[in-house]
Amino acid sequence: MKKNLGRILAALMVSVFCIGMFAGCGADNSGTETEDKEQQTEDNSKAEEKEYYKVGYAAITMDGDFFVTLADALAQGCADQGLIEKADDMVVLDAAWDTAAEVENMDTFIAQGYDVVFIDTTNPDTMIPLIDQATEAGITVICVDSYVSECSRVTVVYGDNKGNGFAAGKTYAEAKGDDFEIYSIMLSGIKGNIAGEERRVGMIAGVLATRLGLDEEKAFEKAYEINDELIANNHAECPEAKLTIAGQGWGNWSTDGIMDDANDLIVKTHGKLTTTFSEEDLMSYGAIQACKDANVTGVDHVAAADGLKSAFDKIEAGEMFCCSLNSPALVGELAAKVAYEVKVEGKDPTSYPDTMTPDAICVTKDNVEEYRYLGF
Repeated sequence: MKKNLGRILAALMVSVFCIGMFAGCGADNSGTETEDKEQQTEDNSKAEEKEYYKVGYAAITMDGDFFVTLADALAQGCADQGLIEKADDMVVLDAAWDTAAEVENMDTFIAQGYDVVFIDTTNPDTMIPLIDQATEAGITVICVDSYVSECSRVTVVYGDNKGNGFAAGKTYAEAKGDDFEIYSIMLSGIKGNIAGEERRVGMIAGVLATRLGLDEEKAFEKAYEINDELIANNHAECPEAKLTIAGQGWGNWSTDGIMDDANDLIVKTHGKLTTTFSEEDLMSYGAIQACKDANVTGVDHVAAADGLKSAFDKIEAGEMFCCSLNSPALVGELAAKVAYEVKVEGKDPTSYPDTMTPDAICVTKDNVEEYRYLGF
């Protein structure tokens, strides 16, 4: 009996030991699972807490394909760079060409503590104090499309007017060869407009650099002299480059606006005209129509900007010779990249040049398909 009792007690002790051991093992597994879940929750929380920025765009207007494309490119660029979660998170305030509205829009961005503000200004001088105020408040301000004199803004990002004009003139001169006599007219936007002058001088410089073997700096120096002659006399020429500009028309950047001057100049140069140079696509359209109206054929139409989708169609059809890209998509992409460098990478905002431009690109029949996606 004692022997049996001892065996029973021993069996009970083994059972209790095993139960305790299994219970202990169960407790350890439970703790590990809890820790894993807590770690996963913490990781998810960190992912959810990814830092985004308040980004705004003080738009000069949202009326027109160029301006809508610029706003879209800024928003998408910021989303691609991770400054905002999605493109719709960039807030656009439209001044509709009204300086007072633009002042109010900048005040709003400052009061609401935005991190980044892009601005295309209606009146640069008026906006400088507000740009400085925004910078003092810790806002990164980047100007786009319109030049603003040096202040606390990071830089001005816009199309390369001189470079685009130069690319168009150079492309045309190279294609025609040195022996081809260029007898042309110049179709311009608004008298005194800096962007128009830069495009115009750029086209002349491109021809001179190609035909006279000048470097870009020397070509521009001589081109400005020719431009001064054109403005003063409504006529200019450079015999050694076989270049004549027989007249200049002003069209206020539109097809309808250039038609009267284009018609007069086409008639005036009848039988001699080889080329029209335009500061912008729409005025080239006026030149094309004026030639049709006068039954003039065999004239090449060259534009320093903008790269409209309809211009690409005309180039493909042989109605226009070439145009350069003043692409709002490229401007927006570059401006967003600058914002990322300053805000995320910590780059010194004072280290940027006064202006930044995308590379100058001239579109011809040979490369139109390559750049069609940048049209607007």
